[in-house]
Amino acid sequence: MYSYYNDNTILYINGEYTKANAATTDLFGQSLHYGYAVFEGIRAYKTANGEVKIFKAKEHFDRLQRSCELIHIPYKFDNEALIAACYKVLEMNNMEEAYIRPLVFCPPNMTLKAASESNILICAWEWGAYLGEKLLRVMTSSYERPNPKAFKIESKSAGLYVNSILASQEAKEKGYDEALLLDMNGYVAEGPGANIFFEKDGKIYTPPAGNILPGITRATVIELCQELNIPLEEKLFTIAELKEAECAFFCGTAAEVIGLDSLDGQSFGKPWAQSLGKVLQQAYKARVLEKSFQREAQLA
Repeated sequence: MYSYYNDNTILYINGEYTKANAATTDLFGQSLHYGYAVFEGIRAYKTANGEVKIFKAKEHFDRLQRSCELIHIPYKFDNEALIAACYKVLEMNNMEEAYIRPLVFCPPNMTLKAASESNILICAWEWGAYLGEKLLRVMTSSYERPNPKAFKIESKSAGLYVNSILASQEAKEKGYDEALLLDMNGYVAEGPGANIFFEKDGKIYTPPAGNILPGITRATVIELCQELNIPLEEKLFTIAELKEAECAFFCGTAAEVIGLDSLDGQSFGKPWAQSLGKVLQQAYKARVLEKSFQREAQLA
């Protein structure tokens, strides 16, 4: 089992820095019993000039706040102070490249009423690319993403990730690397913890917001497409359409940008090394490391 902390690990909780193995929480907490919590996944990188930078920290904490607002969890925290706390946690743990997890969780409440108070935790650990470096063998999941009429799907809520665990576990039990979930109308939605893109005839496609978590890495890939003059369209599409793609890839903070080898055992036609997905993978890595990137140089 992966160890996320040791005897010396320091975390931040409600304005204080403490050792992880000394931190406590109430076993009657509403978050523990009902999954009523929100979180973020953020990455810090050692950039090309040697500085440690948290990628899109403001965007992540803005989303954390928005997630709380959507599901009625009080958010009385100052985001600039929380970003500073993230850097302090990295410093105190001697980390240069790390995955940072802010978590807003609720105190004891066994009713189904919205919380009146909340707590904030920030921890960090060293973590490679979540889905690895190899192209992924993906299957269409039997699980669907929840109907947005049943849940605030754009909120990065802890309870929603039970759906992700079920889909991912099903895929692994069937010999695949990861799952791909559809929405309630049968259109492609996203992976358990990543957004999906595909390439066809020199253009990139991705599902629109509405039935997916609109990821921050997804937004970065869209920005990169604009900067690199890669045509991109947000549209609804089916599994059948996706299987006609030349290549496809997942993206997310934990996964970064990772290509798909196959979907339901069917390979994609274009070699990954020659795809626009590969271009965007390299451009994304350059962006987070604050390196310059020229598409023409990559294709040469």
